[in-house]
Amino acid sequence: MHCASCAANIEHSLRKTSGVISANVNFATEKLNLEYDPDKVSLEDIKKQMKKIGYEVFDGTAEGHNSGPSQAEASTKKLRKIFIFSALLGLPIFYLAMGEMFALPQPPLSLKMEIVIQFAITTIIMIINYPLYISGLKKLIQLNPNMDSLIETGTLAAYFYSLTISLLIWFKPDYAGDHLYYESAAFILIFITLGKYLEAVTKGKAGAAIKKLIGLQPKEATIIKDNKEIIIPISEVKVGDIILIKPGEKIPLDGVVIDGHTSVDEKTITGESLPVEKNIGDEVIGATLNKNGSLKIKALKVGGDTMIAQIIKIVEQALATKAPIQLLADRVAFYFVPTVIVIAVITLAAWLILGYSFTFALTAFVSVLIIACPCSLGLATPTAVMMGTGLAAAKGILIKNSRALETAKRITMVVFDKTGTLTKGEPAVTDIIAISSGVKNPLNTDRILQLAASVEKNSEHPLADAIVKKAANKKLEFMPIQNFMAIPGKGVSAEISGRNIILGTRKLMVENQIDILPIENKTAELEKQGKTTMILAVDKNIAGLISLADTLKDSSREAIAKLKSLNKKIAIISGDNKRVAEAIAKELGIDYVLAEVMPEDKALEVKKLQARGEIVAMIGDGINDAPALASSDLGIVLGSGTDVAMETGEIILIKDDLRDVAAAIDLSVFTLKKIKQNLFWAFFYNIIGIPIAAGVLYPLTGWLLSPSLAAAAMAFSSVSVVLNSLSMKNYKA
Repeated sequence: MHCASCAANIEHSLRKTSGVISANVNFATEKLNLEYDPDKVSLEDIKKQMKKIGYEVFDGTAEGHNSGPSQAEASTKKLRKIFIFSALLGLPIFYLAMGEMFALPQPPLSLKMEIVIQFAITTIIMIINYPLYISGLKKLIQLNPNMDSLIETGTLAAYFYSLTISLLIWFKPDYAGDHLYYESAAFILIFITLGKYLEAVTKGKAGAAIKKLIGLQPKEATIIKDNKEIIIPISEVKVGDIILIKPGEKIPLDGVVIDGHTSVDEKTITGESLPVEKNIGDEVIGATLNKNGSLKIKALKVGGDTMIAQIIKIVEQALATKAPIQLLADRVAFYFVPTVIVIAVITLAAWLILGYSFTFALTAFVSVLIIACPCSLGLATPTAVMMGTGLAAAKGILIKNSRALETAKRITMVVFDKTGTLTKGEPAVTDIIAISSGVKNPLNTDRILQLAASVEKNSEHPLADAIVKKAANKKLEFMPIQNFMAIPGKGVSAEISGRNIILGTRKLMVENQIDILPIENKTAELEKQGKTTMILAVDKNIAGLISLADTLKDSSREAIAKLKSLNKKIAIISGDNKRVAEAIAKELGIDYVLAEVMPEDKALEVKKLQARGEIVAMIGDGINDAPALASSDLGIVLGSGTDVAMETGEIILIKDDLRDVAAAIDLSVFTLKKIKQNLFWAFFYNIIGIPIAAGVLYPLTGWLLSPSLAAAAMAFSSVSVVLNSLSMKNYKA
């Protein structure tokens, strides 16, 4: 692709193809994100369609990760060679055509000989740049002109006009002569090639974050087989293989430590600056650095399932999507080149009708064609998104699509799930209280814990796990149960030795016609302390209370403070009762509490907030909160080590650090600001540049833009947009 109009033409052509559901082309990364119905059209048909309109498609396979950068580098080197050769050839033309303007001594050559030299050198420069002419001509024939078509039309007009004047000077002795445009044709190509070269270099730098991610993973691994160390390619490692990692080596893939102790530098993946201690049973992430100890790990994830592969996939997925703000630029790019050709023709005709010379009108015509720059429009959004997503990935924040960048800026309310998000999700039993008042044969605390743990042994809830652990620590025997039933969001029930056991919330007790009035005051007292209290009933009589407390994450307070500094409203949503949720909210300074919300009703609560006009970001663990995350305007998922919930939410926080919520929002705002700056410059440049090239200032100033200067301005336009995106690397939160 040679410009943004190429990308727009590809999209337009594919969208008209039967069976193609959506097609998005990223001009900056030269990638096509395609959704199609294989029953109506095959991938081969799509490739043929691409070839028909002049493009070749390369599959985005794993091998492409390695071949992609080298292919781009080869193209950049080729452009550099063409530019250097063209520039060196252009020096004599500059000397002959413009030396007098700079008071340079003129060579002892006749006019006819100067013409021959200019003609010969310009012809060679045009031949060197033949790919541009082939591309431009193809697009003109297909009635889908691109930027190359503009350059081709402009330079050929200048070249053949100059050739005509040259022939008249040579073969018509009485011809007075006229201005030659060989130097314009030559320098247009030199400046365009320079612009394309600089654009390729800066585009490469904008994509450096992805290349860095791709280059992180080691190529080989040392596996232990039959008590021997064997070095094999990383692609041959299988799940379950035992891998030896020596001090200073990169961990090749995701696994679990089975022998050894070390500290691991994980900042390349999580952004965490301090090394993390690893012991037997701890999980390690591929592409991180083993600092000081030898490890043996068992491979858990290989190939495309590893954390680094998933991160690369998500970053590339973000680049394949388009932010809504880009849609206007895309529409403009599609109509841009045909419109410019029309403006150029009108400019030529207008100056001729006004009585100006053909030379004057031709200068304006060529300048309009050359100064127009659809590339700046096409590069404005994707280069900023490349930089923004790359910066975020380096900080352990994965942004899955460009839409999320725009949405994050507009968020008015941030809703946090409580358990496992604001809190560690690892509750511990704090109180066991036996109820003796009005109860025949009251139970002691150990018996209460034993009954509760026996029932909860089959439950997967974090509170259940805490009760079971407490019983195991006290070496209490688990009793056999029958008719176990889990009641989501409320509790559990079962039978033990013929007795009916119910353990759960007030709601569960009320639903089972159990009187909770005698324990109401004690329960309220515990809940005001932020403790979740579960009620144990035996044969419909309350026997005891078990209180549990979940500790806040270290980052929770700072995260809430940062979000408040960004003027965001903050809410907590929890299945826990109102008093516990309010105690946590009070501790953190959260104003809005949504308590006693069943998992299936969380999405409904999010929709209620949206109905009030709030733009909602939901933060959860990506499992229980999936419906709420999907219903929110922006779903932010906490990753947990290597088990990142990749399919849920639009932003993933690898480190489980809630401070990254504010960081993600702040970085999104910064990226969107850069996109707007780029689009403003791209539109402003074309809106101002094209009329100036057409000569609107000439009646006022007597100045007409030369085609060579127009080419330099066009080259500067694209490069300035990419450089503005590159300046994002200086971002500091």
